This record gives sequence, C-alpha cells and structure tokens, in this order.
Amino acid sequence: MPTLVNYNGGDGEFLSGGFFAHLCSMDAYYPPPKRARVLCSPHDAEVKDDHGPHRRPSIDVLPDECLFEIFRRVYGGRDRMSSASVCKRWLFLLGSMRRSEILNTEDEMEISLASGDEDGHPLTRCLEEKDTTDVRLAALAIGASTGRGLGKVSIRGSNSTVHGVSGIGLSYIARSNPSLKTLSLWSISSIGDESLSEIARECRSLEKLDLCLCPSISSKGLTAIARNCPSLTALTVESCARIGNESLEAVGKHCPRLQSIAIKDCPLVGDRGVVSLVSSASPVLGKIKLQGLSITDFSLAVIGHYGLAVTALVLNGLKDVTEKGFWVMGNAQGLKRLSSLTVISCGGLTDVSLGALGRCCTNLRQVCLRRCGFISDAGLLGFGKAAGALESFCLEGSSRISLAGVVGLLSNCGSRLKALAFSKCMGVKDLHGEAAISTISPCKSLRSFSIQNCPGFGDASIALVVRLCPGLHHIDFTGLWRITDSGLLPLFERCKEGLKTVNLTNCVTVTDEAIFALTRLHGVTLEMLSLDGCRKVSDSSLEAIGDNCLFINDLHLSRCSITDSGISILSSAEQICLQVLSLSGCSRLSHRSLPSLKRLGESLIGLNLQGCCSISITSVEFLRRSLRRCDIVF
Repeated sequence: MPTLVNYNGGDGEFLSGGFFAHLCSMDAYYPPPKRARVLCSPHDAEVKDDHGPHRRPSIDVLPDECLFEIFRRVYGGRDRMSSASVCKRWLFLLGSMRRSEILNTEDEMEISLASGDEDGHPLTRCLEEKDTTDVRLAALAIGASTGRGLGKVSIRGSNSTVHGVSGIGLSYIARSNPSLKTLSLWSISSIGDESLSEIARECRSLEKLDLCLCPSISSKGLTAIARNCPSLTALTVESCARIGNESLEAVGKHCPRLQSIAIKDCPLVGDRGVVSLVSSASPVLGKIKLQGLSITDFSLAVIGHYGLAVTALVLNGLKDVTEKGFWVMGNAQGLKRLSSLTVISCGGLTDVSLGALGRCCTNLRQVCLRRCGFISDAGLLGFGKAAGALESFCLEGSSRISLAGVVGLLSNCGSRLKALAFSKCMGVKDLHGEAAISTISPCKSLRSFSIQNCPGFGDASIALVVRLCPGLHHIDFTGLWRITDSGLLPLFERCKEGLKTVNLTNCVTVTDEAIFALTRLHGVTLEMLSLDGCRKVSDSSLEAIGDNCLFINDLHLSRCSITDSGISILSSAEQICLQVLSLSGCSRLSHRSLPSLKRLGESLIGLNLQGCCSISITSVEFLRRSLRRCDIVF
C-alpha cells in the first residue's frame, strides 16, 4: 500500500516523505481547492487557508489507536522509515510497535535487508553519551525491525551527560527486536527496573547482559531477566548499588545455560547470593569473577565444592576472605577443571593456601597473583612442586619474594613452564653466592621471561637467566636501570633459537653496543624492539636495525638520542617494513625528517611524534595528508 506521507491531494498533487521533513515547522498557503497537507503534529505547526482562522490538519485529529491500526499495515521497510520521519508522534508510534503486530503480506520479502551487515547477520550498535536519545533509539528500532534486526546494543553514557535517553527509548528496542542477543548498559541513571523488565518480556532470546553503574536498576529488574531469559549465558554486573542477593538466587535457579558470571563492587551482594548462585548454577558455568564483595570463607568453600565446570576464576579485593577460605577452596576437590586463576589484593592468600591450590587444582595452567603481600619464597617453591601442569606464572607487588624464589620456581616447573613474569617485587636482587644455584638444571621450556620495575635486578641476576633459560623468545626488562651491556651480551649470545620481542624500556645504561649484538645475532627473528628511555642509544643503532632486522614491525625509540640522520638511514633500508614507530620525546628530530618519515609511512599504521618540539604542527599536518592510513599522534 502507498505510504501515508505520499499523500495524494484532490487535484493529483504528489508530496514525497522527504518533502514533508522540510515543512514540519512552517506555515504554508494553499488555494481553496487544495486539501491541507499533513504536518508533523498538532503541536508543531498549524495550517491556515485564505477563508478562515488557523486549523489543525485532519489527520492529526485521529487518536493514537487509529494511527496504530494504519501503521501496522505499512509493511515496507522504506515506507515505515519514511512515515517515521514525518514527526515525533509518528516516530514514537512506529517505534512502540512490536514486530509481531505488523501485518504480514506477500510483499514482505521486499523489505530491505540493508539493516543487516554485509554477511546478513544482525546489526551491532554502540551509542555513546550525547548521541543517545529516545528519538535515536526509536529510529534505530524502526530501521532494524524492517530487516534482520539488532543482535547487539551497547549504550555508553555518563550519568552527568546523558539526558535524552530513558526507559521509553529502551522499550522501543525491546519491542522491535525480539531476537536481541546482547545488551550492555553503562553509566545510565535514567534506565530502571521497568525498562529491564520490558527487555525481559520481549527479548527472551537474550544471551549476554552487561550492567555497569546503573543506579536505578535493582534486584527486581535483574530477577525479571533471569525468569524470562533462560538462554542467558553471560552476566556482568558492576557498581550497581541496588542489585543484591535475591537477583543472584534467581539467576542460579532460572538460567541453566549460564557460562560466565562477573559481579564487581556491588555492596548488597554477600555470601547468600554467591552461595545460592554457585550451588544451583548450570553445569556449564565455566568463568567466575568476584570483585570488591562482602563475602567470606564460606563462599570460597562453596566455589571449591560446586565449581566442577569452572575453568577460569578471578578473585579481586575480597577483604573478608582469610587463609582458611583459600585453603578450603583448594582442598574441596571440586576445581579439577580450573586452568586459570587470578587473585588480586587478597590478604588471605598465603604460602599455605597457595600450596593447597597447587596440589588440588591439578589442571592449573595459568596463575596471576597481584598485590598478595604474604607470598614468600617458600610459597613459590611449594607451589612450583605441586602445580604439575603450570605453564604461565605472573607475580606483582610482593616484597617477600627474592631471586632465590624465582630460581626455585624455574627449577621445580621443569619442562612445562613457558612464561614467567615478575613486577614490582622489591626483594628480587642480585645474588652473589651462586655455588648452589649453578647445579640447578636449566628450564628449557621457558619462552617468555619478564622482570619489570625490580630495581635490585642487575647483571648478576641476568647471568642466572642466561644459564637457566636458553630457549627464550621474548624478554622484558622494563625499568631495570642496573643492567648494562655486559649483562645483556651473554644473554643475547645464549638464546640460540632467536629472540622475537625485546623490551628494554627505561634501561638507561644500555648503549649502542648491546643493540649491535642484538641485531647481529637476532635480526632475522626480531619483530618488536622497545628502547624507550635508553638515552645512550644513538643513530648507530638505527643503522644496525636497518641493516640486520628483516622482519621488525614494531619499533619504539622514545627519548633516545637519535637525529634526523638516523631516521634517514633507517628509511633507506630496503627490507624495513615498520607498522608502528614511536619517536616520542626525541627532541633532536626536526622537519628535515619529514621525507624519511614519509618513506617509512608507506607501511606505517601508527606513528608517535609527541614531544618532538622541533617538528611543527604544519609539518605534522603535511604528514597526515600524505599518510592517510597512518594514525599520527602529536
């Protein structure tokens, strides 16, 4: 049927929908034989003829119920969108219609599939801050409802800036897109339980829900989701002060397909909610993240007993959990499938409880411990002996760990450990009595070794790494100001398999000599090199990189002593094909480097020129015009 806005007057005059958009808010004069045109709404404008006072267009007299019956017979996608563009009243009426309320016809196949992506999949839309209004949500709902619909909707706001969006706008999305799979709401105070209940009623196929900083949503709204969306597989709730234990109980009871749950900084969530959720959870619940909750040892004991399918567990900032809770969680024998464990800022994790986790979680492969201050060398040694499948270990912010603990972990993990990382461990210092350590067999399986911001780690410690880790591919020595060329040269010579990534950020005593050796020995394998803050590195290193590094694509030279000549030499190397180049803080670079940077830019996708005070804004704009595919930061 013809769209309403293609209105045919008595004399055959034809008016398109686009034409009405320009006449929504102006008066118009028509000869008496002509019928008044349809305008946006009785509140937007009035029409007058030359015979009488202002009067409303006849169609505006129709109540919403009549317009609803008309609109449900407008089945074509283009026609519906054209009708919605007439005025807000029509837009909101069309937006409030469920897809099932639109009358099907034989011509419905003509509906445009433009509302799906190129592969015909449902659309994904992310709306942010000032762009988010009820009008836009209504238009989005109408447009998507004419095709394959919306599969994923994310609304990002900030509670102080988003004023145009409300629960009404979200209800338009719910009614027009019953096949919605993923919904994310971040920092929106105007959407509450009624809106979430509307989603629950209309979008029963919802699989993923993410709520962050939504103060108007309480347990009532989340409970409605749990009861009406049995296909829910992933739930994230963060900083929602009104969501508590009741909603988690409902999720555990009514969501048999739940695979991932993350609860962060919700003050009303305690043992009751977590215990009920975990004890009655689906047999496929594999990922659990609990952060900043008022839970005790009881919750961890239940996780240890009922977490038969859990493969990844993150515990962050659980102040009321003690050593007993972690010990019982390990000894409960339920976490047989646990392969990834992350514990952050939990004082209850001690040497004893860490050993219990290592002994009982026999499939544990990845462990990350951050700011757990009661872990010592003894705990590392015991854990290394017990964790038979350990492949990756990360420890941050523990002052009780020394180099002896690092070496002990390396020796006990034998042929399994592939990645080892320590950061901000002030007790890791050079050892000078190495007679006992020299008898330890090397860890030939280790491929990645990272020591960051441990100021006591120097050349003597690197000598141990040389003996114990001959098969390294990746090294990260960020912030180790005590290491020198003398310590690095033996390491580069010992790594026979070839280094792929080397990070020497803020290793202020490293000079060109170490870079010469690195590029000569590992130039054919090196892919990433970071020399940020190495002030003794000069143009000579760039020449060595250009001559020897065949496959390097990521190069960081911020705050190095390089000049325009060095950049020119680097750009002249035929095999260089950099994708990322960082020159931040290189004060000796000037506009003379522009031709060289332009040559390098043929392959670049990222270029950092921040702090290059001798390069003008005009020069940077010239580069941006020349290198359109490169993201330049200045």
